[in-house]
Amino acid sequence: MPTAISDFKEITKIRLALSVVFSSLAGYLLGAETLDLKTLVLLAFGGFFMVGASNAFNQIIEKDLDVLMSRTKNRPIPTGRMSVNTAFIIASVFTLLGVIILYSINKKTAMFGAISIFLYTCVYTPLKTKTPLAVFVGAIPGAIPFMLGWVAATDNFGIEPGTLFALQFFWQFPHFWAIGWFLFEDYKKGGFFMLPTGKQDKGTAVQVVMYTIWTLIISVIPVFGFTGALQLSIISAIIVFVLGLWMLYYAIRLFKLMTEKAAKQLMLVSVTYITLVQIVYVIDKFIR
Repeated sequence: MPTAISDFKEITKIRLALSVVFSSLAGYLLGAETLDLKTLVLLAFGGFFMVGASNAFNQIIEKDLDVLMSRTKNRPIPTGRMSVNTAFIIASVFTLLGVIILYSINKKTAMFGAISIFLYTCVYTPLKTKTPLAVFVGAIPGAIPFMLGWVAATDNFGIEPGTLFALQFFWQFPHFWAIGWFLFEDYKKGGFFMLPTGKQDKGTAVQVVMYTIWTLIISVIPVFGFTGALQLSIISAIIVFVLGLWMLYYAIRLFKLMTEKAAKQLMLVSVTYITLVQIVYVIDKFIR
């Protein structure tokens, strides 16, 4: 039983799923005029099923490549602890549950959830062994959760959820390129070339810095009043800006040192950064 539970957590990547749920709920809190507990719960479960389905499909498709990499060779399917059929049933059931639950909130939320699963499974995953541009495609479903919460709260897609999408979209490049950098050799065993130049070089490092700057700029745009109902006070904008400078410091550090250790530090900082920014956005709304 402990092994079965562990395999279930692995096939659905439960920690990643929970971080996505957190982003969705943050987006909902930003968009909602009045909080509805039922919608919050539905969004949490719908988001979890959506991500769990994507991850399960991903591991089915990449089962032969996962065997080749140290990072993934002990996953349930490559080790034989879980059959492809079992994983497919989990993925299919999660897809149905995710779309149905999100549809019960509103049609737009379900549509974006379905688009996310499709892009991650049918476009991003196959492209990973073909071109570094896969990261650009993967950033789309990765950026959907934050804005999905706003759409769930308002049943509307406009400048506000578009801004939330843009923030998480651009953030993903330094985040995933940092992962691609420190896992470069392991990814190479599986035929994955995730870095924009295909190498751990200055070209990749420069792009990491540039996309971090774009992330920083987008994060403070709401303070200027261009983003409709999505607003940010000056104090919160300063906090968000300082957080951006913190992440930029580690991006520049990677450019200078060009080491796997520096890349790993940037990855860890980037995870903390996006979480803190979302928290600041939400707190700012309720105390402004």
